[in-house]
Amino acid sequence: MTAALLLAAQDVRITPGPGHPLGGYLARHGVATGTHDDLEASLIWLSTEDDPGVLWVALDALAVDAGLTRTLADAVAAAVGIDPERVLVCASHTHSGPEGWTGPLHPGLPGQRDAGLVGRMAETVTGAALRLRACRGRVRARWHAGTTEAVGGNRYRPDGPHDTSFGVLELRRDDGSPAALLFDYASHPTVLGPDNLTWSADWPGATRRELAALIGQPVAAFLQGAAGDASSRFVRRGRDHAEVRTLGGHLATSIARTLAAAGSPAATGPIRLSRSALHLPYRDVPTLEHSLELRQSAEREWQHELARHGEDHPAVRIAQTRYEGCAMLAAMAATDRPTGCAEVPVSVVSLGEIAWLHTPFELFASLGLRIRRGSAFRHTRVIGYTDGYLGYLPDADGHRDGIYESYVTLFGPDAGDVLVEHCVKLLRAHDVKRGSAEPG
Repeated sequence: MTAALLLAAQDVRITPGPGHPLGGYLARHGVATGTHDDLEASLIWLSTEDDPGVLWVALDALAVDAGLTRTLADAVAAAVGIDPERVLVCASHTHSGPEGWTGPLHPGLPGQRDAGLVGRMAETVTGAALRLRACRGRVRARWHAGTTEAVGGNRYRPDGPHDTSFGVLELRRDDGSPAALLFDYASHPTVLGPDNLTWSADWPGATRRELAALIGQPVAAFLQGAAGDASSRFVRRGRDHAEVRTLGGHLATSIARTLAAAGSPAATGPIRLSRSALHLPYRDVPTLEHSLELRQSAEREWQHELARHGEDHPAVRIAQTRYEGCAMLAAMAATDRPTGCAEVPVSVVSLGEIAWLHTPFELFASLGLRIRRGSAFRHTRVIGYTDGYLGYLPDADGHRDGIYESYVTLFGPDAGDVLVEHCVKLLRAHDVKRGSAEPG
């Protein structure tokens, strides 16, 4: 007989005060002037009486680097009384959160870690973790999946690869009341552009607020998918908070409709975790002279598109980001850059026929889709921005086309194929272990 699934869930505001730099855009100038909507941390701890399970810490943050991951995992694990290896720390990738939680995320990016900001946020998250054991209780889980094209798409061409699916783990108490949701979708939270100077969770926060209005007040934790080349560039109709609400509302409505549909399968079985490390070699960087030539050419193209279309046209954004990528490449060529191999943490969490595959990358959609197709699980969700940050991982087409991500990536053109192979093998090995561990 399968042991009862136990849930403890909390969400907590982690919004800093004004006066701190926001992260995410090279073109942004100024510091945060205030808060439009709060940044939150959502904690979802799934376990059984005889197994500590897994604890997700999902943050409204640009990223979580290795240092922030260790800080939060150690503190949360100590508060709950589990091993830090059982804690997964994930970022939504909002571009309207603080730069200071991580500092510089790339050799070509400015940034400074703010120890005070990190300490205050970690203290708040730890306080929420200390309340988890007191609210731990039995739940029943159901799995839901659906699709929507209204929130994001491929950001280079409307017909390009994009995973339009979302997954939702619905957790209800024995009396049927909603306890928590764990949902994912793949698209950059960049409705708000570099002109925005207020803290905001962007569309994932709007989705959570609309879900609370539609289905009650469960903790709703968001996991960002394979969003490396996905954004709202071709679907948004503005870059203001009204459009944030519109896009977030689209996803919330789609989720609520899926939750209300009959026939969603129960998610049963113990929750299991496998961790692994993949060693990926860092790329060779072109000479400074060649990198500067690329930057100059990209700047001319950007100015040409700007004169032709005006601000915020997709062609202008594509040309501008290509220029920014070449500028970051030139900065890498002029400074110390990583050499040797990166240690890439890859994790699989499973609950019955559902698997969540976590990496620290901004993974291109085609790579995430290949991992899903190769998985041994009936339902596989590919999650990025977890337990560290190693930047973009483009596919072969991205490298060939010379787009922004191909210039700023720390890894070579073969790295995507290597990661996909590793992830598929890990999913299959995890499935074998799952099968051998469960009663026949």
